[in-house]
Amino acid sequence: MSRNIKAVIPAAGLGTRFLPATKAMPKEMLPVVDKPAIQYVVEEATAAGIDDILIIIGRNKHNLANHFDSVPELEDNLRNKGDQGRLARVQESTELADIHYVRQGEPRGLGHAVLRARAHVGDSSFAVMLGDDLIDERDPLLETMIAEHEKRAAIVIALMEVDPDHIHLYGAAAVEPTDTPDVVRITGLVEKPAVEDAPSNLAVIGRYLLSPAVFDILERTEPGKGGEIQLTDALQELAADPEGPGVYGVVFRGRRYDTGDRVDYIKAIMQLAVDREDLGPELRPWLKEFAADL
Repeated sequence: MSRNIKAVIPAAGLGTRFLPATKAMPKEMLPVVDKPAIQYVVEEATAAGIDDILIIIGRNKHNLANHFDSVPELEDNLRNKGDQGRLARVQESTELADIHYVRQGEPRGLGHAVLRARAHVGDSSFAVMLGDDLIDERDPLLETMIAEHEKRAAIVIALMEVDPDHIHLYGAAAVEPTDTPDVVRITGLVEKPAVEDAPSNLAVIGRYLLSPAVFDILERTEPGKGGEIQLTDALQELAADPEGPGVYGVVFRGRRYDTGDRVDYIKAIMQLAVDREDLGPELRPWLKEFAADL
């Protein structure tokens, strides 16, 4: 059934936290070691069996489309040099998936970006995957979410335990247990609550498995926190509907890398690089020596 599920990657944000680097380059194209962040997200989708991907773009986001397109002159140059390794890496992004693009227009929040996917998604279930959250390929999450979605015919979102003092940075979930470990039924959602108002320390992270029913709700969802149309508000309505299939959460306990903050972005690069066979052996001793001198 996962072959019928599509993926939607919102990538229309302005990337103001990374200015001036993002003045002319989308934040989703910032390199994480030697691949742009968005490529990790597309690879995660294809690893879960999804090969139809829609990227929601904004102005000056042409680099995104260029990255996933072929570059004949570069490929010919590498081919003529006999550099098959680099040629394969260049071609890899082109051959990953069937990738489509739509402009968001006015940036009115995540809920609005998801709504722009309606014509492409149609009657299919779809995964919304935020590019700020990179999930380590050794700790599959999307596959588990797809399985729970198929089992329960319900919306499934990813949750992660965070330090309670940091819950104000996330959407927070009120939950009740199910008979499946690390799968909970969500009874309420609050977008970026004050620490004292948070229903739990279970934070919503950037993976959602949605049904087309969410579109009708987003159509009439009024702007919420920050003056934007919040996906969280629509999911809250679905979670509160006693007649509906409900909203469930998969509690993720694997490795997640946050690239939406400058310090966390640097940490993500280092964490991924030290585990690489081609970089780790040289990088790990240097890091220890560097840390010892601090």
